[in-house]
Amino acid sequence: MNNIDLKNRYESMIYRRCGNSGLKLPALSLGLWHNFGHVNVYENSKNLIATAFSKGITHFDLANNYGPPPGSAEETFGKILKENFKSYRDEIIISSKAGYKMWDGPYGEWGSKKYLVSSLDQSLKRMKLDYVDIFYHHRPDPDTPLEETMATLSLMVQQGKALYVGISNYEAHDAKKAFELLKEMGTPCLIHQPKYSMFERWVENGLMDVLKENGVGCIPFSPLAQGLLTDKYLHGIPSDSRVATSGVFLNEKNLTPEKLGIISKLNDVAKSRNQKLAQMAISWLLKDERVTSVLIGASKPEQIIDSLEGLNNISFSNEELNEIDSILAGRG
Repeated sequence: MNNIDLKNRYESMIYRRCGNSGLKLPALSLGLWHNFGHVNVYENSKNLIATAFSKGITHFDLANNYGPPPGSAEETFGKILKENFKSYRDEIIISSKAGYKMWDGPYGEWGSKKYLVSSLDQSLKRMKLDYVDIFYHHRPDPDTPLEETMATLSLMVQQGKALYVGISNYEAHDAKKAFELLKEMGTPCLIHQPKYSMFERWVENGLMDVLKENGVGCIPFSPLAQGLLTDKYLHGIPSDSRVATSGVFLNEKNLTPEKLGIISKLNDVAKSRNQKLAQMAISWLLKDERVTSVLIGASKPEQIIDSLEGLNNISFSNEELNEIDSILAGRG
C-alpha cells in the first residue's frame, strides 16, 4: 500500500459515458465478489483496492451477500475506504445490489420493497456510507410485481440513499419493462449488469439492442468465464486455481477436451494480437461501444495490472472476429 503512487491515476484509463447519463465509468471496474470476505487476508484486499484506484479504476462493485460470510465484503471495503481513501470518496463510484438470499425468512431475498429497503440500509451501515452511487436489483423476482421493485429503486434515489439505479441478470423483455417503469417514475435506469463473455452470449439475443434503445449502459460480469478464458488451464489445473480450490461455480467437468481445444485456439488468436487470452477476452467485450465497462475480479494486484493491458488494443479486424466466432462454433 505504501508503495502505491496515486499521483498519475487518471493518465492511462479510458472512461466511457454510461448510456445517456452524465456519468462516466472506467473501462475496467473491480468486482468484490471474491477475495474481500472475512476469510481473506485484509492486507491483500487493501492492496487490490489501492492498485486498482492508482490505475484509474474508480468503480468498485459489491452486493449485500458478497463474502464469505455474506456481508463481509462490504464491511472490508468500508474499512479500507475509511482507513485509506476517505478523502477520495467523491472520486469513487460504489455500487451494491440486493436480490439473492441474504438472511433467513420470507423477507431475506428477491425483490419486495421490504427486502430492498432493509438490504440497502444494512449495506450502508456495513460500509459506513451515507449513500451508494449505484444500487441494483440483482435478479428478477417472478412473484413480486415489477412495479413494486422498480418503485423501490426509485424511492432509494428520492431518499438520497443511491444516486443511480440499475438491474442485473434481466433478460430483454423484462429489462425493457423495467426501463419503461423507471422512466415514468422519473428515475431512469443507469446500467444493466449481465453475465457476458465469449462463452456466454445470451445478451446478443435482443438485450444489447434494448439497452441502446433505452440509453442504458452495460457492465458485463464474468468476462473471463470464471477463468476459462485464460491460459491457466492449458497445461493442467494449477493448485491455486478456482477449479482446484472451489469447484462451486467452476469444476473439472467444465474442462472437457473439446473446451480445452477451443481455449487453445483462442489463445493462438490472442498471441497473434500480442495479447494474453484474458486480455483479448476483455478487449472483445469492449469492442462494442454499448459496453460501458467490464467488471473484473482479482486475487492478486498483478492480475489487475495484467487486465489493464487489455485496454491497449480493443480493435478487431473482421477476419479476427470471424475466426473467433468460427472457433467458438467448433468450426475453427
